[in-house]
Amino acid sequence: MRISENIKITKNMVVDFSNLTGDKNPIHLDDDYAKKTIFGRTIVHGMLLSGFISKIIAEKYPGEGSIYLKQILNFKNPCFVDDVISVNVELKEKIQNKFYLKTTILRDDVVIIDGDAIVLNQNKIN
Repeated sequence: MRISENIKITKNMVVDFSNLTGDKNPIHLDDDYAKKTIFGRTIVHGMLLSGFISKIIAEKYPGEGSIYLKQILNFKNPCFVDDVISVNVELKEKIQNKFYLKTTILRDDVVIIDGDAIVLNQNKIN
């Protein structure tokens, strides 16, 4: 089973995430600063992006009652404001109420984040 969702990343998302978490790193917020970096422009917080993986796990698969036990994230490429990303959660294995998932975020065919998750869901024991 594989669940995917496309999401357009907006400047408001980045600013709201920064205000909520207190992560004010200028690489995310300051265009002049970011122009001098290897990326040439501001990049989106990786943890903001990973939150969309959590959204799919909580809302779609395995769904309600899901509890993260582990998440490995590998940050492969930057994401920029106005990118449309594809957030993917794929079942690798299920043992009783534990779900072993492959998690990826792509922009077109470019991997932004990949990783693996282990999720517990008491609502889906069978």
